[in-house]
Amino acid sequence: QVQLVESGGGLVQPGGSLLLSCAASRDITTFYAMGWYRQTPGNERDFVAGMISDGSKTYADSVKGRFTASRDGAKNTIYLQMKSLKPEDTAVYYCYARLPDVTLWGQGAQVTVSS
Repeated sequence: QVQLVESGGGLVQPGGSLLLSCAASRDITTFYAMGWYRQTPGNERDFVAGMISDGSKTYADSVKGRFTASRDGAKNTIYLQMKSLKPEDTAVYYCYARLPDVTLWGQGAQVTVSS
């Protein structure tokens, strides 16, 4: 069974940075899309950033210019570099990986932006 394991969440002050990682248990080039969503209590998961197998990337308007998604095929890992963090970025962040018939999810990483 394919697994996605996240790491790197935590508490950071406004204006700070965090790096989230998501390690897959198989070759990430077999997924046609990977990326990140986030969720706050009582709300739906919202799209944050996505990468398609052709290398193109998309971002939610709220994080453009502050967040950067990337991948390392040698480590079967994707990343979300988050800079200039704001209190409204506080959420549980989930990585995802899409196959033709299923979307896989990581276990979630709490990111809290607070002074």
